[in-house]
Amino acid sequence: MTTTTEQAAGGTAERRVRVVLVDDHRMFRTGVQAEIGRTEETGVEVVGEAADVDQAVTVIHATRPEVVLLDVHLPGGGGVEVLRRCAPLAAAAENPVRFLALSVSDAAEDVIGVIRGGARGYVTKTITGADLIDSIFRVQEGDAVFSPRLAGFVLDAFASTDAPPVDEDLDRLTQREREVLRLIARGYAYKEIAKQLFISVKTVESHVSAVLRKLQLSNRHELTRWATARRLV
Repeated sequence: MTTTTEQAAGGTAERRVRVVLVDDHRMFRTGVQAEIGRTEETGVEVVGEAADVDQAVTVIHATRPEVVLLDVHLPGGGGVEVLRRCAPLAAAAENPVRFLALSVSDAAEDVIGVIRGGARGYVTKTITGADLIDSIFRVQEGDAVFSPRLAGFVLDAFASTDAPPVDEDLDRLTQREREVLRLIARGYAYKEIAKQLFISVKTVESHVSAVLRKLQLSNRHELTRWATARRLV
């Protein structure tokens, strides 16, 4: 995330919003907290954090924040499971809890999945601090917020009356394996993937091996062709 300036964040401090931050990478949560959590400057008060689905559900019910920043890929079932278990809070007539997905993934199925699950918006982790703060307040007010290129996924999905076809091969992969698959297919080196996903190079190698085994492919070139044929890149 890009560092925001005081001037960019200025003007939000008169407003207040209580936020819970849900992401399985502690380093990323710390960075976001430092970026948006200067309440006197930003107007954002981070009232809780969680690293997996069970923690998230517990913290959200305990704190009743106005906005939850929710990663899509979490241990225990992912962001969609958090949305399912917190659905009564999101549907409350008074003081509903609203969800804004914040993820490294820009894959159509991830975006559509959490929006169908009840999230009010979806932004990627390349967002600037100032824009993230603005998005949080907009979601608090009931707006739908998306990173520019992601809005088209949602419009296309909800305009279509046909259910998307099930890809049995893709369904064999975990959410993290799908992330690694897309980055490999886009030409990222293992070190770049590790940095992007906040994991070790060895973990990236393990995910790639698992993907190749599950898809019965031999190397990353075949993997790239496989992903391109399914428009996953």
